[in-house]
Amino acid sequence: MNNKHLVGALELCDLPQLKLNSIETRVDTGATTSSLHVDNIVEFKKEKEKGKGKGKWVRFDIHPDTHDVNQVVQREAKVKSVRKVKSSNATHQRRLVIETDILIAGMRWCIELTLTDRSEMKYLMLLGREAMSGRLIVDPEHEFLLAK
Repeated sequence: MNNKHLVGALELCDLPQLKLNSIETRVDTGATTSSLHVDNIVEFKKEKEKGKGKGKWVRFDIHPDTHDVNQVVQREAKVKSVRKVKSSNATHQRRLVIETDILIAGMRWCIELTLTDRSEMKYLMLLGREAMSGRLIVDPEHEFLLAK
């Protein structure tokens, strides 16, 4: 339990490689993987560029401010894998998985994120068990323990 930080059911996080800041994130110990709400997913191949890897990539739109759906930014990321994920309504979905750094209260580490349509959900991002393992302990009675 040493070196683990206590978090609430909601926390603010940044995804610096995707240039996304102060994302209200649902911390969910019931979810194995983390997910990010995106729209207009387009897979494409990329030839090797300076500082970027060759292979399968994904381009997607995201609404960084959940209170302003008119604000849309487009991002790209290298696809790490494709997974079959059981969603909250028990259906299986094909999801693209990317790796990106997460920044929470000054702590930074790499996580896997599945890209999906979370428009029916209240929060843009869900932080699952795999991303928290060895780093965070959750107290679901509280919110924003690290951010405030």
